[in-house]
Amino acid sequence: MMEKIKQELEKGGAVVLPTETVYGLFAKALDEKAVDHVYRLKRRPRDKALNLNVASLDDILNFSKNQPPCLQQLVKSFLPGPLTIILEANDKVPYWVNSDLTTVGFRMPSHPVTLELIREFGPLIGPSANISGQDSGVTYKEILQDFNQNVLGLEDDAFLTGQDSTIIDLSGSKVKILRQGSITREDILAKIPEIPFEEV
Repeated sequence: MMEKIKQELEKGGAVVLPTETVYGLFAKALDEKAVDHVYRLKRRPRDKALNLNVASLDDILNFSKNQPPCLQQLVKSFLPGPLTIILEANDKVPYWVNSDLTTVGFRMPSHPVTLELIREFGPLIGPSANISGQDSGVTYKEILQDFNQNVLGLEDDAFLTGQDSTIIDLSGSKVKILRQGSITREDILAKIPEIPFEEV
């Protein structure tokens, strides 16, 4: 199955892979046709930007600019893991990924096979493997039903928590949590007390 998954990614297809939260629908981020294919499969509005799934801090630095001092410690403390980091995008981020926004999100999922595929084929997009607007798929069987058996991937239901990643925005002068997931503000402050969070 892994050989088929690699072949599908290589030719610009989409595959279902587990993260540590829910299943994602992964494809090569720098391949416009592959990204278009994911938008069509999910019936996702084109103005909804996608994250870049990467395998290292160097990858994040390669596709962003004006990174704050806390970035390196955030990555060291929480990635790979259920944290999405928003940064200012540089000109290497194609418009078909971040919908012409000035920012881009980064994910580094901790499933070992998924992370290895990102390392080999990345950066990858990997939005949740569901039809847009519906609940995220947490069992492989549900996902196959959603997509009428038209996708292939790696089944590992046991690895998933079903809980969303925390989204943290580092693109402004103050740090904001845009979505609270399994990593809390308190978790982050415990590791990085000096992080300049926006007052709540």
